[in-house]
Amino acid sequence: MGARIRSLLTDWTVLGPSVAVVALLLSWNRALPLLLVIVVALCLAAAVLAAVHHAEVVAHRVGEPFGSLVLAVAVTVIEVALIVTLMADGGAKGATLARDTVFAAVMITCNGILGLSLLIGALRHRVAVFNAEGAGAALATVATLATLSLVLPTFTTSRPGPEFSPAQLAFAGVASLVLYGLFVAMQTYRHRDYFLPVKQGADEHADPPAPGAAWFSLVFLLIALVAVVGDAKVVSPAIEKGVDDAGLPHAVVGVVIALLVLLPETLAAVRAANRDRIQTSLNLALGSAMASIGLTIPVIALASIWLPGPLVLGLGSTHLVLLALTVVTGVLTVVPGRATPLQGGVHLALLASFIFLAVNP
Repeated sequence: MGARIRSLLTDWTVLGPSVAVVALLLSWNRALPLLLVIVVALCLAAAVLAAVHHAEVVAHRVGEPFGSLVLAVAVTVIEVALIVTLMADGGAKGATLARDTVFAAVMITCNGILGLSLLIGALRHRVAVFNAEGAGAALATVATLATLSLVLPTFTTSRPGPEFSPAQLAFAGVASLVLYGLFVAMQTYRHRDYFLPVKQGADEHADPPAPGAAWFSLVFLLIALVAVVGDAKVVSPAIEKGVDDAGLPHAVVGVVIALLVLLPETLAAVRAANRDRIQTSLNLALGSAMASIGLTIPVIALASIWLPGPLVLGLGSTHLVLLALTVVTGVLTVVPGRATPLQGGVHLALLASFIFLAVNP
């Protein structure tokens, strides 16, 4: 028993998150020199890899689509806390942080994670096969949530500028939460078979981990995710300074934060695609996009009561075009239930366009 405990404590999947949390505690609310910022970033990377490992252990125990849901919701809940913290500290620049981060998360998940997963799956297995019913339902929910929360504020007239009035923000928050809850109920109970992998991989036939091992991984998954988002907060001043020094738009900060926070889902989705479990990859990609909007907007709506300054949610014209193109392309991708490398490349081209136009608007 003692040898097993020592083995667990020296495992990199335990040491990585533990060291990352220590780095977070020692560096919180402190100005760090460049060398220490790099050290914290390395700890963040170790926590990301550990989070993916523990998420896969939990997923194998509870099965799909619960495994994807656990990772997506856990990351998003902590991401929301990060956004609120940065908005509270960000002054005037914090007014657009929620919009920039949430939209960046949507573009990264619906084009980056989805496109990379389809590309890898199709290259390795000729054609990437998935359930059109589940992917289509998820994409429709993401498109509706994005329109309610990020598109409508640009066109409403109760407030000047791309802002919701308090009543409109409350409606958007409640509607987002209800839609997300309805989708989760369908995904996990009513139509769970729509979200199961079409092909069974070798790992599906392996014995699931013991309950104790699954609980252990769940605890360290949460620790790793706290470390990921907390360390992202620690390095965010260096990111903001680098963005300002380079003369880049402040929206780039939201893109970088979203990229850091979504690393666990990205790696987990790529590994699933590599095993020809494309539906799991799509559950992660679209589920993360959905959670990013469906959980963030209600919390931001509530937090706006005490957060200083305005809350700008409406997208500009360039981002509206990118969102519309993403939705149309996504529909054409998921309707057939199978994809070639071309579809993956198209989505990755959309992500590249988003990142380029964020840097050079």
